[in-house]
Amino acid sequence: MPRRNAEQSTDDARPDVILDFNCDQGMLFISLKNIGARSAYRVATKFDQPLHGLQGRKCISDLQLFRRVDFIPPGKEFVQFMDPVAAWFTKRRSAKVGVTITYADREGRRYSERITHDLRVYRDLGYTRTAQSGGSNGAG
Repeated sequence: MPRRNAEQSTDDARPDVILDFNCDQGMLFISLKNIGARSAYRVATKFDQPLHGLQGRKCISDLQLFRRVDFIPPGKEFVQFMDPVAAWFTKRRSAKVGVTITYADREGRRYSERITHDLRVYRDLGYTRTAQSGGSNGAG
């Protein structure tokens, strides 16, 4: 088993907030999640450009969730529906989404994460409906 130095163990015992996208049955979702071992405080997400969802009717990047969340415990995830994947790409929206997430730990140490997503990966993914969602799962 590899040995860990003090810097690695300190890094593992910190908040780690990410922004991610997920596609479920052809629906695109955006999430903000603390994947770290400690709580995150004063979390703010700054988008490189406005991000619109719900077929262009809602500015997702203006939601309070992305402006500021005072506290996100470890494992906590906030999920927001964006659009059906097909609608996202027919509206000619940018496929690249860049964000900077800033937050602090309990002791006031500040962290900053830069994340860039290319949503084109979701355009080519197919999906199947399961029996629970009202479609056929292909099982005989």
